[in-house]
Amino acid sequence: VQLQASGGGLVQVGGSLGISCAASGGTFRNYVMGWFRQAPGKEREFVAGISRGGGSTDYADSAKGRFTISRDNAKNTVYLQMHSLKPEDTAVYYCVADPFLRGTRFFASEVSYWGQGTQVTVSS
Repeated sequence: VQLQASGGGLVQVGGSLGISCAASGGTFRNYVMGWFRQAPGKEREFVAGISRGGGSTDYADSAKGRFTISRDNAKNTVYLQMHSLKPEDTAVYYCVADPFLRGTRFFASEVSYWGQGTQVTVSS
């Protein structure tokens, strides 16, 4: 499956931003979807995951209460809505997909498919 993320950009501290990821080349509803991010000089970290039907979600502690992951299986798209953004949210955000994952929490070493990433910059 191919993943194309979009919607990144520059936002001020405390602002909101939504990013999306369009999937192609596979049966979207068969994949657990998620988001990782990587800040300069740091390892990629899990941000959020969503089950195949969208009924279950999981978030990193840093994202809980501020970020919302959702998906539209009719549009083959997964979304990440981010609120109350902080400078430490600045990173490249990567969309991920996996057809085998049990649950909704991804580990980077177990991800089957990665998107190309979209830059999110939070300015103070």
